Amino acid sequence: MKTILVCLLLIVSITACSSEVNPQNDDNELTAKALVADMGVGWNLGNTLDAKGKDETVWGNPIATKALIDAVKAKGFKTLRVPVTWQYHIGPGPSYTISDSWLRRVEEVVNYGLDNDMYVIINIHHDEEWLIPTYSKADRSKQQLEKVWAQIADHFKAYGGQLIFETLNETRLKGSPEEWTGGTAEGRDCINQFHQVAVEAIRSSGGKNANRYIMVSSYAASSSQVAIDGLVLPDSHNLLVSVHNYFPYHFALAETDFVTSWGTDAEKKAMDAELDRLVTRFISKGIQVVMGEWGSLNHNNMEDRKRHTAYFARGCLERGICPIWWDNGGAGQFGIINRRTYDWMHPEVADAIIDAQ
Repeated sequence: MKTILVCLLLIVSITACSSEVNPQNDDNELTAKALVADMGVGWNLGNTLDAKGKDETVWGNPIATKALIDAVKAKGFKTLRVPVTWQYHIGPGPSYTISDSWLRRVEEVVNYGLDNDMYVIINIHHDEEWLIPTYSKADRSKQQLEKVWAQIADHFKAYGGQLIFETLNETRLKGSPEEWTGGTAEGRDCINQFHQVAVEAIRSSGGKNANRYIMVSSYAASSSQVAIDGLVLPDSHNLLVSVHNYFPYHFALAETDFVTSWGTDAEKKAMDAELDRLVTRFISKGIQVVMGEWGSLNHNNMEDRKRHTAYFARGCLERGICPIWWDNGGAGQFGIINRRTYDWMHPEVADAIIDAQ
């Protein structure tokens, strides 16, 4: 009897230790810090399922294939962000039914990543026409948001913890003076309300969604101080903060009046300060951060882009932030892989990201 008890205790002890040392992310048991660390570096399938039209090729990119995602994973990227625009595939209210064919297509692309053992993020992306952060339009927006996320969540509720939901993208009041600078107090409050509605819809769908990790963004996903200070996390658990940052603007994002050089000590110091604000606001308080979009436009300045890319990626990883490169498919813009041949158009940039790990 004593021998049996000892054996049982030993089995229980081993099981408990195994669970603690190597938690199964399929059951969403990783801590947020461990999850973001495990996400490594990521790549965006931009301007494809998020294109503004019924056809994913309307912005010039080919239909996304598994071979493309295989190549991205083979390069060393561990996370795939799949931006999705839904408004061209949604029926009228009050049900706002999502086309079954569109849900299946999104699922097909999600599986490209999961089959490669990648983390996959899906969101609501270019849907600014119906997600309007003003008090006069908020109730209408929230009604549709709840219906849309309820359907997405129900469709994917059996999927394991390597699928992450992102409630919004760069939702903002289009055309307003504060569109990209952090919004107004009203706009930030509406965005916080949108997040709460979306998270409640996801959690209430059950299945793996009860504990799935969910990313929520600041106003317009801005990294500005006013935007990140104004973000109020929903009343829930397993949440991550998502921000975007193309810093410095005139090097990374400007299409006119741009600069092509980067890398002085002063510029590196400014970059450090930019990333440290996220540590102060979130990470130091136990709130983990994903850099959902970042990158630099191609101005035929490869050496400076390599230097900037390596410093930014390494800076994120050292602070516990998962950096996900924005790739819109254009070789002269943010594209780094050819989506037809699966060759790396700018392997130096891709290598700088991968080597930062």
